[in-house]
Amino acid sequence: MQDLQTLEKEISANIEAAVDIDSLEDIRISELGKKGRVSLLMRELGTMTPEEKKAFGPKLNALKNGLNNAIQDRKNILEAEILNIKLLSESLDISLSSATEDAGSIHPISQVMDEVTEIFTEMGFSVAEGPEIENDFYNFTALNIPEEHPARQMHDTFYFPKDEEGNRKVLRTHTSPMQIRTMMEGEPPYRIIAPGRTYRNDSDATHTPMFHQVEALVIDKSIHMGHLKWCIEEFSRKFFEIDDVKIRFRPSYFPFTEPSAEVDIGCSFKNGEVLIGEGDDWLEIMGCGMVNEKVLENVNLDPKEYQGFAFGMGLDRISMLKWGIPDLRDFFAADLRWLKHYGFQALDIPSLSTRSSTIKGSK
Repeated sequence: MQDLQTLEKEISANIEAAVDIDSLEDIRISELGKKGRVSLLMRELGTMTPEEKKAFGPKLNALKNGLNNAIQDRKNILEAEILNIKLLSESLDISLSSATEDAGSIHPISQVMDEVTEIFTEMGFSVAEGPEIENDFYNFTALNIPEEHPARQMHDTFYFPKDEEGNRKVLRTHTSPMQIRTMMEGEPPYRIIAPGRTYRNDSDATHTPMFHQVEALVIDKSIHMGHLKWCIEEFSRKFFEIDDVKIRFRPSYFPFTEPSAEVDIGCSFKNGEVLIGEGDDWLEIMGCGMVNEKVLENVNLDPKEYQGFAFGMGLDRISMLKWGIPDLRDFFAADLRWLKHYGFQALDIPSLSTRSSTIKGSK
């Protein structure tokens, strides 16, 4: 049998001299393959005596294992060199700016709700909250809405199935129930606004099944129509950003106010757009009136001692007027292109929680 040390030195030198993976593979095959020199030596063990096998077997296995390890080590080195060459030849310009993502924006309804809340809290109003699923008393009866009123019919109101007692709750048709809850849960005087979602069975370019309202209520011992007029005019000036706003009151009817009025704002119509504060035309923006005595009696207030006013408007409607949005349904279409066009950055105003207390209606 050949001198194993001499054979190991020769093959190891060839392994170290291999310049690429292919030449290294050729060495592996020629030395350790089926017909390689080391493999042929392993076959010679079968012709040896037991004493010779015991002497040369371990040395031959050590040679084979050592050469396999040397080949793997050299292969790792060659692969690392190949990777380094590739990294040097394929440069990446990391100075290029990354693709920018569009910043989020505030929905016009959220923007308007914040603006309206800020305006009224500066005027001394608190914010009242209440459930969107209401019972008949808070939504209709306490507000002096008679049984035969169209608002109570199925074609106008979303009703829930009857409960065990035969009563049906409704998705509130206005935010007025929060006024009732406020008056029944605390002592006067009251000066609140009630913003929130409301629901009616209607859908077209200016109506949607779900929409937003804000209503205001003021109750005290010496409230009159002059206070109501000033409050509406002051809000309109600030919201529409018009110093010399034109406001008129038209007689109307609401079950929960007496006397009642519709409020119109001066405007003009040009090229299909409404321009608030210009021209000789008029556009209705809200309803209002002095709180009906029967409503005060329903919440256990003496109408001879207390009186007040209430008014309400659609947040979606005044948003359309302020920013010239033609179709109310677009507010709820979830179209990002529309929101990018009409969306707003956050209002830079103090936290509303520090500006007003919140009166929460019980559920």
